[in-house]
Order: sequence, then structure tokens, then C-alpha cells
Amino acid sequence: MSAKEDTKARSDTLSPKAKELYKKAGALFEDNKFEEAIVMYGQAIAEDPSYSSAYFNRALAYAIINKYSEATRDAQKVLEIEPESHDAPYVMGIIAEYQEDFQTAKEWYEKALAKNPNYEQAKSRLESLKGKINKHPEIPTGAAEKKDEEATVVEEGQLKKVRYHKSSLKFTDVVGMEKQKKLIYENVILAIKKPELLKQYGKKLGLGVIFYGPPGNGKTYLVNAIGGETGSNVIIARINEIVDMYAGNTEKNMHAIFEQARKATPCIIFFDELDALGVKRGGGGGGGEGQSFMKMAVNQFLQEMDGVEKNPEGIFIIGATNSPWDIDPALKRSKRFGETIYVPPPDYKTRVGAFKYNTKKMPLGHINYGRLARATMGFSQADIDEICDKAALIPAVEEDRTGTKRKITMKDFLKMIKSHGNTLDEWYGMVKKDIISKTETQIVDGKKQTIVKEGTLSPEEKQKYKALIKDVKKNSNPFYTYIKKIVRAFSLYII
Repeated sequence: MSAKEDTKARSDTLSPKAKELYKKAGALFEDNKFEEAIVMYGQAIAEDPSYSSAYFNRALAYAIINKYSEATRDAQKVLEIEPESHDAPYVMGIIAEYQEDFQTAKEWYEKALAKNPNYEQAKSRLESLKGKINKHPEIPTGAAEKKDEEATVVEEGQLKKVRYHKSSLKFTDVVGMEKQKKLIYENVILAIKKPELLKQYGKKLGLGVIFYGPPGNGKTYLVNAIGGETGSNVIIARINEIVDMYAGNTEKNMHAIFEQARKATPCIIFFDELDALGVKRGGGGGGGEGQSFMKMAVNQFLQEMDGVEKNPEGIFIIGATNSPWDIDPALKRSKRFGETIYVPPPDYKTRVGAFKYNTKKMPLGHINYGRLARATMGFSQADIDEICDKAALIPAVEEDRTGTKRKITMKDFLKMIKSHGNTLDEWYGMVKKDIISKTETQIVDGKKQTIVKEGTLSPEEKQKYKALIKDVKKNSNPFYTYIKKIVRAFSLYII
């Protein structure tokens, strides 16, 4: 029984106050006032603790504002009240999807369809997952149909199996970034597909490349596109699976990843958040066991890189980081990670393309993509992806409640932009303090003094990462920050 059907069936037993509170909460939900709606749904539940529709809608509201544990709790409560509900598995799928656990989301949507084969919302989201599974390399394509031979297996701190996958993405799926794609083709794709051609002209082949830039702008997505362009297998090397507190396990885990790559050539090994693994040795921090584990990981990493350098064997290594200056210099030397490529936040044209790409399979009304791009000035690619996904949820929730279909409109997108916000502004301010300068107030002889402390980057690092530093300076400048706010506000509320 759906949440809507449950409300109708129990209308005679629910207290008038509970129904009134539920109605008010629904109005708040419609107005994008999700936190206020959560409070009102809670009051309806207090009036009737078995009010499954209130739990269901509160779970959706929690999911939209990224409070996933609370959303999961409410969805599980619906399953307790209504074991045969198809709506509860559906919202569990949404929660998993928002957390990018797409395989789990797929399983929940399939459970919803098993209970109601005509559940259109579940069918639609299940169909959209096919693209997301390809977009995110941590979920192998077709994982549900395989015998788990590609699943990562960790036993007692040691990697026993290392997961790898093939990607169907191509550069045509990457919105914008034409300069970056040209650099990647010349420095990565040619090195993987045509190493002999480069050798004929005396070109020295590096082992890998580092993608750097603000978070959420497609570094992982680019790796998957490279895998698709070259036909290579891709291994996602996770720091939490590599580093272990027991002596010897860290080194064994690192070796296991490279051994798997040799068995699956041509293969790309992708180290996300490389700075967490390749942190500068001897860079302070007080030592201790944690730093010791990381040193062992870096040392083993260097040994493995040396081994590949002597005998490449069809292996290419890509690292991604938001903080390239924190990576151990030994990793960045020529023939290891000899090339660095800046992956910037999307400009206006790219944001337009991102909205078009993320909505191409959605039932849309009239959409002003230029206005959406202006309203998201300074947003990341990941921000836009999530805004599109959550905008699609608004009419889905309405259809569940009313049974009436409608298209996704500008109003839905603008609502989600207002509630989502921008994740990069705070990041720029934080990075500026660390690498450019920060202002501190000190008391000297009883008087306040303002001191400007320079960042920690060397002149060489400032030159090497000047593209990122330029963006950090621009986006943390008070005047430019004010301009961004004006453009966003004008686009959201006027045109």
C-alpha cells in the first residue's frame, strides 16, 4: 500500500489534528521549506505514531537536505508499519542514490518494483541509474550480474581481491574542458594507446598524471572517460583500503593493487585524494603511529612506481587532489607524476552544458538554461548534478501524493538551487588562508595589531599551480564574492 493509499484507508481513524498537521507539512514541503516541514511532520507523528505517510514524507525531506541517517530511520519505520509498502523501498533507494551508493539504490528500486511492477517512479530512477553507474567508476558496470570476481575483498586489513572495471564513457560525455581534454589526449591517451609513436619522436613517457583543482568538478569523471577512450580497465585505489595499522599490511595492500593492474592490462590505477596518501614526508605533524603508517604507504608507493617505470607493462597511474602542494615531491618528479593538469570549476558555457547533459533524459517543461547557469555562478559540477537530480524528485513526490503527472519546470530547478547552495565558496576561503595569506589579530603591549601572514607555498609551487591560485584569489576576493551573490540573486528571483 502506498503512502497515498494509506492516508486514504486510515482517514477515518486518524485524528483531525494529525491530518491537519500533515496537510500543513505538505504545504511547507511544496514551498521548499524542508526543515520546517520536518518539524510539522514530527508533530503529526506525535499525534499518531503509526502515521506511515508522515514518516514517508519526512524521510524524503531529510534526504533532500542530506540528513541520510534520519531519512533511513523514517523509511525503515514505514517498512515496519507496512511490510508490503512499495514506497518505503523507493525512498530507501533515493537515500542510497544521494549517497552515490548506486548498486544499493538499484536493489531497493528493484524491491519496490517487485511489490508494484507498475511503479513508474521506481522504473524511471532505475533507468537513470544506468548512466550513473557508468559515470561513477566505483560501481562496476554489470556488477549485479557477475560472480563478484571484481569485488574488492579486505580480510584482516589485507586486500585479497582488488576491484576493477571498464567504462563506457567517452570524451563526448565530458561537458566543456576542451583545453583539459586536449592535454589529456596528448599526455595520457597517446601514451596508453600509441606509446611507440611517441618513442619514434624521442618523447619520454611518464608513468602518470595528477589532476588538481577544487572539489566536485569532474576529476573522477575524467578518469572514467579516459578508461572508455583507451579501452583500459580502471582500478579505484582507496586510501582506507590501503592503509592498515598492523605492520606490513599497508605495503602488501599497495603491492596487491599494482599486481592486479599487471593482470588486467591495459590498466589505469586511480588514486583519489592523492595528498592523503602521498603527503610530504618529514613535513611535521608530530610523528606518531598514524604518520608512520602513511610513510610506509608512501615508501611502498614509490617502490611500485619505480617498478612500473622500469617495466611499464601497460599500466598508467592517475592521481587526483584538491591540494597538490601537499603531495610528497618524490611522487611528483619527472617520469612518476610528471604532468599536472588543472581541472577548473565550470564557466558559464560549461554550466549550461552541464544542465543540458544532466537533464537530457528528464521530462522537461520550458527550461531557460542560461538563467540556471547564471543562478549557479561559482557552483561545482557536482552541485549542478545534485540540483538536477533533486529537482526531478519534486514532481515525483507530487505524483505519489496526488496521482497527477507533470513535467519538471524552472520552478523546480530554482527551488533546489536556493536550498542546495554552493559548496565552493567556503572551500576557496579556507584554501586562501593556507596558501596565499591570512590575517591574524594579536595583542602586543596591550594593543591590538593586525598581522598578515603569507601562505606556505614556495615560489616554485606558486608558479606550478598558478591556475588554481588565480581562481582561489578571484573567488575569495570580497568584491567578486559580492558580484557572484548579485548575479545569483538576480537570476533566482528576477530573470
